[in-house]
Amino acid sequence: MYTSKIIGLGSYVPEHIVTNDDLSKVMDTNDAWIQERTGIKERRHIKKGDGNSTSSMGVKAAEIAIKRASLTNDDIDLIVFATLSPDMYFPGGGVQVQNMMNMKTIPALDVRNQCSGFVYGLSVADQFIKTGMYKNVLIIGSENHSGGLDMSTRGRSVSVIFGDGAGAVVLSRNEKEDGSGILSTHLHSEGAHAKELCVEGPSMECWVPEIIAKNDKEFTPYYAHMNGQFVFKNAVVRFSEVINEGLEANKLQATDIDMLIPHQANLRISQFIQKQFKLADEKVYNNIQKYGNTTAASIPIALTEAWEEGKLKEGDLVVLAAFGSGFTWGSTIIRW
Repeated sequence: MYTSKIIGLGSYVPEHIVTNDDLSKVMDTNDAWIQERTGIKERRHIKKGDGNSTSSMGVKAAEIAIKRASLTNDDIDLIVFATLSPDMYFPGGGVQVQNMMNMKTIPALDVRNQCSGFVYGLSVADQFIKTGMYKNVLIIGSENHSGGLDMSTRGRSVSVIFGDGAGAVVLSRNEKEDGSGILSTHLHSEGAHAKELCVEGPSMECWVPEIIAKNDKEFTPYYAHMNGQFVFKNAVVRFSEVINEGLEANKLQATDIDMLIPHQANLRISQFIQKQFKLADEKVYNNIQKYGNTTAASIPIALTEAWEEGKLKEGDLVVLAAFGSGFTWGSTIIRW
């Protein structure tokens, strides 16, 4: 059985910066309130007319990752595209990436696991490589949240959190038997809590004509609903569980972790997990302060930045972990 290794990383965020002070001009909020609860100072939003979309941002990140992997588009065997905000209801973003990058008629699949989408996508790609079916897989996480946020006081508990951006990695067959690469992945779900963090419509149960027919300004199923406290309480438990699961599967301890890159959901969650595992500041990478929560894009953006800053060294034990809507959660244990 083969093993897989990340050989190229890339990220892209829109140029338009939206600060907490900017948000305070359109809703009843302020910088102190947002930073205290989330740790976020600013985020990036697509600006109408700037040419960005979920798919096109994914392409920009992917082009960087493929170049850094010293590969060409023709070397990619499979696209795995993770997002909750595709350009169209269907088809998904994967085929759009295939078209935009002029790739061969390779398979493209979409992962709809929201905040844990990239970890799920990485696991899917890892299985394809392990079996020998594919050699080079492009995994993208990309989100255009700003296109669907309620930018009013009513929606502030959600809208202050999310930002736009994309990250990508090339996962390839590891030609060296040196113990490096993905050691294991661990995935879970608990659908009983699906409606604690969701967008209910438009859906096949609540399509556009039904929403219009309601003629009710308070009926907004197309905006995200989040039970913030409930999500927070579940997140800190599941993060810890799935990180420990990965460590135990590989006979490792928390003291073996060189870098933890959690999904950038909330800085307070990351700090809670850091404290639980007794990790020094330099062993946890956070960038939510400047990008907000970019859902499926958050881990690949953070992973790329950590690598660019020289924080990931050969032989390091790198742990990725995510929790989000579904509820779904997962971890990936990597020997860099």
